[in-house]
Amino acid sequence: QVQLVESGGGLVQAGGSLRLSCAASGGTFSQYAMGWFRQAPGSQREFIAAISRSGINTYYADSVKGRFTISKDNAKNTVSLQMNSLEPEDTAVYYCAARRNYVASAITKRPGDYEYWGQGTQVTVSS
Repeated sequence: QVQLVESGGGLVQAGGSLRLSCAASGGTFSQYAMGWFRQAPGSQREFIAAISRSGINTYYADSVKGRFTISKDNAKNTVSLQMNSLEPEDTAVYYCAARRNYVASAITKRPGDYEYWGQGTQVTVSS
């Protein structure tokens, strides 16, 4: 059983930056591909970014490409999301998720493919 705990959310002005972190425990972190998702009130959970278990391959939603960067530190059991040039539309609860992968390079953007989820952290971007 993998436990995921997000941190780093908060209130920021448009154009600002935040760095989210997700700490994992209870499993062999290097075996897991990771993803970040977000959910705004009244909206479905939206894929943001994913990274392979090796940390080499990444994939981003078009809405955040060029502004957000996902990274994975297998030694520290953490995955991070650096968010720059934030916009009010980025306001949401952000979740990290883990999927055990047997292929080092594989990543997925489908929420249903992920086995474990964190509790979420709120990000609010003011205009």
